[in-house]
Amino acid sequence: MKKILFRKLLLDCLIFFFICLLSLSIIIWVFQAVNYLDIMIEDGKDYLTYLNFTLLNFPKIMSKIIPFSIFFSFLYVLSKYELNNELMIFWNIGVHKIQLINFILNFSIIIMIFQIFLTSLLVPLTQDFARSLLKNSEVNILGNFIKEKKFNDTVKGLTIYVESKNDLGLLKNIYLKKQNDPNNYQITYSKNGKFENIDDSNVLILYEGETVNFFGDNITNFSFSQSSFNLDNLESNSITYAKTQEIPTLSLVKCMIYLIEISKNPIKKKDPQIPNCSINNLGNINKELYKRIIIPIYIPVLLMISMLLIINSKENINFVKYRNFIFTIGLLVIIFSETTLRLVGNNFLTNMKLILLPTIILITVYAIYIYKFNYKKIN
Repeated sequence: MKKILFRKLLLDCLIFFFICLLSLSIIIWVFQAVNYLDIMIEDGKDYLTYLNFTLLNFPKIMSKIIPFSIFFSFLYVLSKYELNNELMIFWNIGVHKIQLINFILNFSIIIMIFQIFLTSLLVPLTQDFARSLLKNSEVNILGNFIKEKKFNDTVKGLTIYVESKNDLGLLKNIYLKKQNDPNNYQITYSKNGKFENIDDSNVLILYEGETVNFFGDNITNFSFSQSSFNLDNLESNSITYAKTQEIPTLSLVKCMIYLIEISKNPIKKKDPQIPNCSINNLGNINKELYKRIIIPIYIPVLLMISMLLIINSKENINFVKYRNFIFTIGLLVIIFSETTLRLVGNNFLTNMKLILLPTIILITVYAIYIYKFNYKKIN
């Protein structure tokens, strides 16, 4: 009977948790997708690249929402059980409150492990894949990302200025600067032009203009009545190098060990060939590992805080205030857990205190339950 009740409670909490998680994640994803749409248009990316890029950010959004969703879900369901006298069934059939707490604590560890999997493996993988997607995607120069009376430098090594353009795609008073290196570049002026797709190639057709080539101290120029500018195989100026948050967790651990070793022994050891693996970036590496592995430990803390609700019954005149107080405490813990990320740095002692802090809080809250329930039972 006890197992059936525990499963029913857990099932209700999980259903509400998944509804809450998906709802909040989709809302945030839609807002982010709208922002990414402007970026994609400015970078000249096609809509398939845009869709894949936004979908790859969904796991990251979910990982941010899970702590709040799981805390709110358990608090809401427990409150509903209490108001409907369903928790009384647990106590009447002999379920000790500490047994229910232990059951929820064991389940919270499973959620914590899942969150660590999400933040340590899946999120870095999808973020790295999203960056690779941008890096390998072609610039869709026909995507109308050119803005009037503005220097458009979306394409790497190419700056385009257009005084005006009409609905038919005709451009007027065009300025182009193509630069491969600081000493060699090409400047082209044209009165008119338009983008066309010729034999599956993106081409800018220019009319009535002049091209000036600069080769160090040498300058050459020629005029034309019509000229074409091939725009295929151009790279975007979007950030395509690996960020620390996109590097696999195992690589970050190897990098941290390598940096600690060379700090103790100045003799250069074999470089692990990991992006951003430098002593100047050690603080960011520590923060990233803390975010992926330590912050998820606050999930059991949050669920133990939600279980504070069973200490008081609905018969207590201050039950609603007490429930709101627990909700506030949980929100403060979530905010605090994210805030501690800023305190992580290169100081070993400070980092160790922050690493042990969620475990200390968890033990403290559990000790309150032991005192509140078992102590009374003994006496």
